[in-house]
Amino acid sequence: MKFKITERQKKAFKSYCRAVLASAITLGLALAADLAPQYAIAIGAVFGPLAKWADSAEKDFGRGA
Repeated sequence: MKFKITERQKKAFKSYCRAVLASAITLGLALAADLAPQYAIAIGAVFGPLAKWADSAEKDFGRGA
């Protein structure tokens, strides 16, 4: 079974994966480090754009821009 994935779908999936990763880091910090929720949320809010910036394949915002 072969799927035809467009470039737009690839970008949407990468964006979704970055959001899931940022959410997982926020949840992990809140639970494991016993941080106050507002600090974990602040770190998670910074991590999402930071993950996009670190992706060299991003042309609009990131190291590849």
